Amino acid sequence: MVCHHYVMDMATVLLVRHGRTEANEKGILAGTAPGIKLDSRGVEQAVALAEQLSGLEVSALISSPLERTMQTAQSLATTLVGTSGGPLEVSTESALAECEYGDWTGRSLSELAQEDLWRSVQDHPASVVFPGANGEAMSSMQYRAVKAIRRWNDILGPDAVYIAVSHGDVIKAILADALGMHLDLFQRIGADPCSVSVVSYTATRPFVLSSNGDGTQARRHVTVAHKNKDEAPVGGGAGG
Repeated sequence: MVCHHYVMDMATVLLVRHGRTEANEKGILAGTAPGIKLDSRGVEQAVALAEQLSGLEVSALISSPLERTMQTAQSLATTLVGTSGGPLEVSTESALAECEYGDWTGRSLSELAQEDLWRSVQDHPASVVFPGANGEAMSSMQYRAVKAIRRWNDILGPDAVYIAVSHGDVIKAILADALGMHLDLFQRIGADPCSVSVVSYTATRPFVLSSNGDGTQARRHVTVAHKNKDEAPVGGGAGG
């Protein structure tokens, strides 16, 4: 779990995973390899999500700089509305890029499942550092991703609603932090292609309002987010 001390954290973020890629379909660990774009199904998913979120007013649309996330973000930009009233531009955020899997990049998941490190990735990801000169620690990935979300919360200010397009492991790591879960438990969280998870950050705690849902569910939970202050409703509340 990543701990931070902030005074003003009142923003709501919609965490969007990119649409499906050919690497996803073939079971290849794409990582940060260049040239990985949405396949035809991924394009359809991004268009469908854009339609579900059409007209939603957001303060910012940020994205990992990798091709598949930028494609997804650009699809969303066509239907979202900026709070300034002008066209919504995609801002790149390098700290939301995929985990750097080092020497595992480009290899098949079935092959990697035979590696000794695979068991640690499944059961003790907080201990994992991926092999190779560029290999990243999963704990480092979580730290830089959570730090980026908190920084954007501060930049955009109280009551902001914004979208961050990223990758499966990165989104799961952000959600684990928001849930107060140790990173070793983050494999219990799902983040399907083009899914949306909604987190409302308040001055005292984050509220995970939904995870691994669609755009229609996300819109409903954005409304709920505006009702949240610092206290959780006893008994569960009325919802949206």
